[in-house]
Amino acid sequence: MTQTPPVDATGRPAAPVRPPARQAGAAPWRALTLVLVGAFMAVLDTFIVLVAAPAIQADLHSSPADVQLILAGYQLTYALALITGARLGDRYGRKRLFLTGMALFTLASVGCALAPGSGALIAARLVQGLGAAAMFPQVFAVIQVLIPEAERPRAFGALGAVIGIATMSGQLVGGLLIAADLFGSSWRPVFWVNVPVGVVTLLLAGRFVPESRAPRARRLDLPGAVALTVALCLLVVPLVEGRAYGWPLWAWLGLAASVPAFAAFGLVERRVDARGGAPLVRLRLFGERPFAVGMTLVVLMYAGINSFFLILSLTLQDGLGLDALGAGLVYTPLAVAFFAASLIAGRLARFGRRVLQLGALLGGVGFLGTLLLAARAGAALTAWELAPALVLVGAGNGLLVTPLLNAVLGTVGPEEVGMASGVLSTGQQIGGAVGVAVVGVLYYGTLGGGAHHAIGAYGQALAAAVALNVALSAAISALLPLLPDPAAGRRA
Repeated sequence: MTQTPPVDATGRPAAPVRPPARQAGAAPWRALTLVLVGAFMAVLDTFIVLVAAPAIQADLHSSPADVQLILAGYQLTYALALITGARLGDRYGRKRLFLTGMALFTLASVGCALAPGSGALIAARLVQGLGAAAMFPQVFAVIQVLIPEAERPRAFGALGAVIGIATMSGQLVGGLLIAADLFGSSWRPVFWVNVPVGVVTLLLAGRFVPESRAPRARRLDLPGAVALTVALCLLVVPLVEGRAYGWPLWAWLGLAASVPAFAAFGLVERRVDARGGAPLVRLRLFGERPFAVGMTLVVLMYAGINSFFLILSLTLQDGLGLDALGAGLVYTPLAVAFFAASLIAGRLARFGRRVLQLGALLGGVGFLGTLLLAARAGAALTAWELAPALVLVGAGNGLLVTPLLNAVLGTVGPEEVGMASGVLSTGQQIGGAVGVAVVGVLYYGTLGGGAHHAIGAYGQALAAAVALNVALSAAISALLPLLPDPAAGRRA
């Protein structure tokens, strides 16, 4: 039987699509290790700067608004560009986008470290976020394209461990660098540390990470990219900046306007799809139950993770009076438990959804234990009393994050893996922003006019805010039965 050769959009014969390199000698795990370095750097820089904020403000004479933009500017551009970064990787090559993102991120880190004032530092942080958005979605794509299906649970376990350690070690690493005050440079090593890591990763990734593209990838959907950027701006900017400015009218108007903006984005994408084009996001993806339920769970999970880290850090430093290094050390039991559970979760893939359910249960018990301890201890609350509950939180999230990422992307075809990766990464950022916004209202609302280092007041605020995390854990547990069991597919 003869087969008609494929053609591109112009009717000319299309270039053959090379299969991903999974053969012996391609060293997929070596390639994955290198792109995981990029994931670690992207996540770390969301949190490491938190502990540097006081030193930055003192050194650069920054206003509170400047400090907020230094912290949030990175997250804004990171969240806004993730889906576009993923689709560019589909079209122009995941390796190329990863290297471009790493180079941009590294150069922006140099700009941050050398910044003479707040304006320069804010601009460099915005560029840094764009570099992270180009890097991070390629990690998911590399796992789906390079790693054999039987080994993907282990790969997602490694990714979950990297994300968790980067998230939880940010304060510890930042505290160590600031306490060291290398060459009298105060906060600047927080950014310099990225530079040698970035340069070495660029050199090694250029040699050892194979290139891959999505089959039949076409030009970027520019109308969709513009429409999505506007919609995300209207949603994310108020969530990130609203509390710092006392929830002004513009924040509420932006949140309200994001609803029709997302509806307009959906209309644009449907029209592009109907014309036979390549939309930025194929909306039918959300009609597939595994992806839709999984994305809902990802948003809820990251709303809980990011919000808990915020209120825990505030309580440890502002309430209990710990310095940046001391607060970072308190995270150590949580980080170790998360790391160990993430690696174990990859080896428990045969148990399917039961691993997720165990993770949600352990995390929920840990959050409940934190709530009860903070509420009962009052002014006698100490940091290390929280350690047992933090271990449960870390272990629970380690068992939950890793299999959930695998479940969301596991049923996505190779032609849509980049798109799904961008949507997943954006969902993580939106969930985190929503969680931080809501928990900030609960925490500061309960704290009221509590004095700095008033342990009892901060303990009560922590208890009230952690109630959100308990509720989110309950919601995750209730939704998990709706997620198709990945182990059932392997047994079939």
